[in-house]
Amino acid sequence: MFERIFAWFESRYSPVALADDRQPPMGLWKFYWYFIRQFRAAYCLRMSIVALGAVADAMLPIFVGLIVGALSDAKPGNFFAAHGMLLAAMAFVVLLRPLSMIVDALIRNHAIAPNLIDLIRWQSHWHVVRQDWSFFQNDFAGRIGTKVMQSGDSVEMSVNLTIDAVWYALVFVAVAVAVLARLDPILLAAVLVWLVLYCLLFRFSMPRITQWSAALSERWSVVSGRMVDSYANILTLKTFSTGEHEDKYVSQAVIEHADTFYRLMRVFTLMWSTLFVLNAVLHVAMSWLALAGWNAGEMTTAAVATAIPFALQITNISGRILDVGANVFRQIGVASNSMTTIARPITMQDKPDAPALVVSAGGIEFDRVNFNYWRKDGKGGVIDNLSLKIAPGERVGLIGRSGAGKSTLVSLVLRLFDVQDGKVLIDGQDIRHVSQESVRAAIGFVNQDTSLLHRSVRENLKYGRQSASDAQMFNAAKAAQIADVIAGLADLQGRSGYDALVGERGVKLSGGQRQRIAIARVMLKDAPILILDEVTSALDSEVEAAIQENLYKLMQGKTVIAIAHRLSTIAAMDRLVVMDKGRIVEEGSHETLIAKGGLYAQLWRRQSGGFLLDEQPAAEPPAKGEAAA
Repeated sequence: MFERIFAWFESRYSPVALADDRQPPMGLWKFYWYFIRQFRAAYCLRMSIVALGAVADAMLPIFVGLIVGALSDAKPGNFFAAHGMLLAAMAFVVLLRPLSMIVDALIRNHAIAPNLIDLIRWQSHWHVVRQDWSFFQNDFAGRIGTKVMQSGDSVEMSVNLTIDAVWYALVFVAVAVAVLARLDPILLAAVLVWLVLYCLLFRFSMPRITQWSAALSERWSVVSGRMVDSYANILTLKTFSTGEHEDKYVSQAVIEHADTFYRLMRVFTLMWSTLFVLNAVLHVAMSWLALAGWNAGEMTTAAVATAIPFALQITNISGRILDVGANVFRQIGVASNSMTTIARPITMQDKPDAPALVVSAGGIEFDRVNFNYWRKDGKGGVIDNLSLKIAPGERVGLIGRSGAGKSTLVSLVLRLFDVQDGKVLIDGQDIRHVSQESVRAAIGFVNQDTSLLHRSVRENLKYGRQSASDAQMFNAAKAAQIADVIAGLADLQGRSGYDALVGERGVKLSGGQRQRIAIARVMLKDAPILILDEVTSALDSEVEAAIQENLYKLMQGKTVIAIAHRLSTIAAMDRLVVMDKGRIVEEGSHETLIAKGGLYAQLWRRQSGGFLLDEQPAAEPPAKGEAAA
């Protein structure tokens, strides 16, 4: 029976639902309401039940006073007969309280908490993962992940604790004030003076708790981000023997976190010390006033027995409110810090009702394109007034020094960035006017910095084409010269071959093995447009030669853009386009460009002579721009 009750409450909401408006808003209260409104029915019910519980608790001192008064007037032997209705009402209230607490626990612990926490994380992730490429280039992955994960807990805890303590206290104090006003205005005055001082303490402490909690959350995000950055680049740490430097880099973040923590704890200590004094004064004042009133014959025994327990309950609740309130405002600070990352508007969005790209032939055109990472007008940037037409099925090699703009040009085709001036067209369609997903679905892309998902080899290979059969997957792996390597893989959980996990970013595999899996993945995707950015840079000559033939087969009937510093790998392309400082300076076949004696010929002679390029490089691209193209 209990399982069915739990399951009924748990199934009231889905943790993976999406709101009608997929953009979490900036502004703390708007951010909160965005998530809470999706659970408003459950929260309205909770507030009703908590209010009922507060009234029931406030009735207990009243019952105590009434019983004491009845005992002082009654004679032994007829108490139950004379006061049976009073005792029955008290028993009903006492029994109603645990029932309300059980129902409230079912609503909070089963309908709200797990669903709301995971829904906030899911909807935050759904939004964040759709941010543009530069969003992730400008932040730690660990820091972003921390903010997404902590947002669910912080919002749920702060809202539910506010209902549990603040809402409960408001109802309780309202009942207490009404009762004390009827007993004696002097008692009410004492409580009101204490309440004003308590509110001033609350007003002073809570904003500071929010401020330092937000700062503490940011400090923790930095600590987490630096630690995760170390783990993600552990090979660099080990091979450069930078243990002491890395320790200092992380420990500095820990020290700054601790310093912020100290400041937050100072606020707590001052707050609690003040409350202890206020509560002690209230206890003494209420007890003295009640007993003085009784001594003067102005207050009944029942009134004294009601007033003193009320004072004790009020001070007990005050400590609970301050404790919960401090926690609430800490969570609000955390939520506020998370909001600045989660609710950031997506800068590169599809137009409303953007259609899917329709690829009939695969022709690509750059029409007077300008792009600058720093300026919105795109002038004087990495791509400078560039025009280029690539015919359907044409294979084009992009060549140029590092920073010439080759990888940026590829990023514009993939719509990782939108051009600031000019157009990029595929089969005559401006890619800014079609959906991003459809653009990338039409392109098979392999770059020089290959990273794999920490999943099985099978999932990585089929990532671009989930419907592919195992037979097609095996053929792609064989064509990429990686099938034998896969057959020998195993992980710590006993999975082997195509079911073995490859580790974070594919760390269990060598660079060349990761590259071959990436090549197999794009072979399996079989998209009409193919972009290869230094695709064989991590391969040895023997493996490259074995793969090259299959790559050329893959290129048949596709529009191809290939980037390579090793010019011999793309010399056989239909056309070579040479870039320098964001512009096209030469284009033609290998033989034509050699005969021309320009930049391409210089690069070819140097590589043929066995030297690396030593020309003065073009201006360095920005940190968030292309990697060494």
